[in-house]
Amino acid sequence: MRRLEKRTDRPFDRFVLIVLDGVGVGGQEDSGDYGDADADSLGHVNEKTGLKLLNLCRFGLGRVKPGCNFCMDAEVDGFYGRLTMAAAGKDSTSGHWELAGLRLDKPFPVFPNGFPDALIKEFERATCKKAIGNKPASGTKIIEELGPEHIATGALIIYTSADSVFQIAAHVDVVPEEELYRFCETARSLLTGDLAIGRVIARPFDGEPGRFRRTGGRKDYSLPPPGPTLLDMLTDAGYGVRTVGKIDYLFAGKGITKAVHTSGNREGFETAVAQVKEDFEGLLFANLNDTDTVYGHRNDPNGYAAALEEFDNVLPIIEGEMRPGDVLLITSDHGNDPTTPGTDHTRERTPLLGWYPGWSGARNLGTRRSLADVGRTIADALLVGASLDGESFLDEIVN
Repeated sequence: MRRLEKRTDRPFDRFVLIVLDGVGVGGQEDSGDYGDADADSLGHVNEKTGLKLLNLCRFGLGRVKPGCNFCMDAEVDGFYGRLTMAAAGKDSTSGHWELAGLRLDKPFPVFPNGFPDALIKEFERATCKKAIGNKPASGTKIIEELGPEHIATGALIIYTSADSVFQIAAHVDVVPEEELYRFCETARSLLTGDLAIGRVIARPFDGEPGRFRRTGGRKDYSLPPPGPTLLDMLTDAGYGVRTVGKIDYLFAGKGITKAVHTSGNREGFETAVAQVKEDFEGLLFANLNDTDTVYGHRNDPNGYAAALEEFDNVLPIIEGEMRPGDVLLITSDHGNDPTTPGTDHTRERTPLLGWYPGWSGARNLGTRRSLADVGRTIADALLVGASLDGESFLDEIVN
């Protein structure tokens, strides 16, 4: 990374972008096309649990999601709006790429009936391992279903979902994690052309039948973005781009100067706070995944609510570490309504909440036409990337 020259003509020096994975605020115009016309992650969780989100309400969450009683009469000190997913699909890769200013016009392929036999046979030939499963499934359920057979035979558990993913599950005592990662790399090399899915995911687990549990050794193998993103433009300009959680996997490592992998929201948040304390200019891009992976996919609205409330409780910590020139943005990549019958992501708008030291008052940024507005705004503020997708809201947040 080349040395960054100090600029006095930019309004901000650093952005902290936190993605609360799978937190939607209700359907958008095309949600019905995805079977999600009634999806409303935040609204339905609130109906089931009675959320208490005092700090997010202070940033404007109640105005993003009017009618939710958890923000009644909250005084707002921040800027807020709703983001619309413009890319086709409802997966994490498309969502994060769009947040970084790269909107996909063509969705990643999905396989609701499992992967083609020819692909599975080629995968078996290349890995010298039999594959079992090959169907859409919840990860925890298919491990319970096929884990005993896997342990007895060594066959790899292959499954997908409504998202564009090829997932490989294996017990760590049968297939060590490093070997599982090599099998994922093999799958990634085979999934090209019409089979070019968004991600291959390693899903190691341990335990015994009836008590299996997934380990923290998950690893994602994403397609590289097909064009430059905000991350590339920032690093090319000499800025730091630091990521927390699965962000670097989603971008195939491109445009990132430092990546820290984490397990769970608490570790992710603590890592983000530690990064904010360090001296760098550019972008801190963090993904907090529990609302999606741990609770949304498992239809657990109570756990989902607890994860949101835990984040809300610690939010003042990161505010206290922000310095003049920093901007905090909180959003999501898609919905994952845990009250719907299915276990997959839901096509919804996402919240956009922001604040920075010295900000005062409430400002409505409205319903934005693309998640890419986030990336374009950051690029404009840091004087890079005029070619990114999206419409900047920079002028609306500079006091």
